[in-house]
Amino acid sequence: MLPATDPKTTTPPPPLPARKRWAILAVVLAADILDLVDATITNIAAPTITADLHGGPALVQWLGTSYALALGVLLVLGGRLGDKYGRRRLFLLGLAGFTLASLACGLAPTPATLVAGRLAQGAFGALVIPQGFGILGATWPREHIGKAFSLFGPAMGLSAVGGPILAGFLIDADLGGLGWRPMFLINLVLGGAALLAAARLLPKDSGDPTTSIDARGSALLAATMLGLLSGLIEGSANGWTATPVLLIAAGLAAFALFCHRQRTAPSPLIQPSLLRNRGFTSGLILGIVFFAAVSGLLYVISLFLQQGLGRSPSGTALGLLPVTAGIVIASIACYGLIGRYGRTLVLAGLLITLAGTGGLLAVTVISGTGASGWALPAPLFVIGLGMGTCFGTVYDVTIGDIAQEEAGSASGSLSAVQQLANATGAAVVTTVFFKTAHAGQAHAMTVSLTAVAAVTLLCCPLVRLLPRKARPSEHH
Repeated sequence: MLPATDPKTTTPPPPLPARKRWAILAVVLAADILDLVDATITNIAAPTITADLHGGPALVQWLGTSYALALGVLLVLGGRLGDKYGRRRLFLLGLAGFTLASLACGLAPTPATLVAGRLAQGAFGALVIPQGFGILGATWPREHIGKAFSLFGPAMGLSAVGGPILAGFLIDADLGGLGWRPMFLINLVLGGAALLAAARLLPKDSGDPTTSIDARGSALLAATMLGLLSGLIEGSANGWTATPVLLIAAGLAAFALFCHRQRTAPSPLIQPSLLRNRGFTSGLILGIVFFAAVSGLLYVISLFLQQGLGRSPSGTALGLLPVTAGIVIASIACYGLIGRYGRTLVLAGLLITLAGTGGLLAVTVISGTGASGWALPAPLFVIGLGMGTCFGTVYDVTIGDIAQEEAGSASGSLSAVQQLANATGAAVVTTVFFKTAHAGQAHAMTVSLTAVAAVTLLCCPLVRLLPRKARPSEHH
């Protein structure tokens, strides 16, 4: 994930001992890992949770959508709140709230209370994540900060692997007869330990009371996404009656008001000058579409492995390891190549993703629900390679020609948009899957893969509108 605030600081960092700097980095990393693990665990657990709570397809969709929705809507606002009231204060508040929200998820008796808990997790996560980069920028010397940030990529990659695996094995272990609930309750230990360490280690800061906060813009963005996604999920689950149509209309009306607010607000969530930059706008659109497509793709692959091929949660988690391996390998490889190849890597990533999706589509068409375990790893690995190539390059290239003073706002906006795209993709692609599942799991998977391939192909022409190179500071 890109930093939601500019890590650069205008004053020299305080001279902290190296041991304390590394301890602070460990706390920030732990919070980010906790966030990413919880963002991915329901990809594996959704069928089990839905069966236990009798939630139906709508719950499957909301489990993947609600967390990313709240995180994406509030991410930029969370960064501004930290600037205004102090990063340490917001970090502790967010981590405490995240831990309590995890408890609420683990004890949730109904689908509605679980979705509410997931929304709360995402909201408090949006208070935590933006603060970490600012805290590191204030405590690490400028000449050493690259070492700190270089650990985030591998840590996030391992978290992406660990989240689904942890969820799968906890569900199959059925600790205390609790089924899926320990995967949320474990956060009481992990989050509590991180909170105690943060309270002891993080330096105090007073914040800047003059920082402007566009709460109205955030509220309108939240109303937009809730209206659109609620309408989409309600319509796909219960039919296109007046209710989903009205929800979508309300979302569109809120979006119109949000656009007006961005033109008139003294401190908008996205600076208007960024939207006038062709390269940035093209990258923003490409990122929304691509991240939505692959986020939904991973969700339906998990559903197909469990519901179509009959794999256990842990077996599904292991079955997705080739995707994660591809993401990690490509992300590491592209880190050193982006300075030379720029937007060419983005196109390569799209084409590799398209090739992997086509390969998986061929396996599904030929073998259906009788596909052997040996036929799946190769296309899944190729999909991971394509995703990793794009993950490491799309947004770095997108901000390749923006002004230095816009870098912080651009990075924060793109991080938020990525989360909103994840929420949208989880809703849209699973809607396609469930609406076509009446003809069988293999048919639903075939239609979903075809839709993802078509969307990925449509992204390719946008690459020519991106800046040719990434910002020099984005690859070192």
